[in-house]
Amino acid sequence: MISSRFALFTLSILTIAVLILAACGAGGAATAPEKQASQTQEVPVEGGGSYTDINAAELATMLENKDFLLINVHVPYAGEIEGTDVFIPFNEIEQNLDKLPADMGAKLVVYCRSGGMSAIAARTLVKLGYTNVWNLDRGMIGWEQAGYSLVNKSR
Repeated sequence: MISSRFALFTLSILTIAVLILAACGAGGAATAPEKQASQTQEVPVEGGGSYTDINAAELATMLENKDFLLINVHVPYAGEIEGTDVFIPFNEIEQNLDKLPADMGAKLVVYCRSGGMSAIAARTLVKLGYTNVWNLDRGMIGWEQAGYSLVNKSR
């Protein structure tokens, strides 16, 4: 009787362990290639329009042939990606339209420290009528985790 209870208990524990490992991607072995996979995703904005989320590798590729305005929207200043053109606090986009292109089709890429502030800025830009807005998903944290460096200029 004790051995059958022990066997049932052991089987239950093993089943739970297998389920946990499956949910975690078998210890992360399958997650490394996903970091390199394309993360481009269209994000709809309430009221119409959308912006595009990109990952660090995609931004690095875009920076090789830069044809966009790179905007750091993080407050307070926490570093920057080399090639940043302008700094506009995420919650002051509308008050700083003079720092943005008049062409509503101009390509704009926004980023912040973790991606939250830049997602708000991207939505704001789309609501203002900009049609070619890109957001660095996971921000500077994702940028550094992907192996890219930040510049820290005292501002």
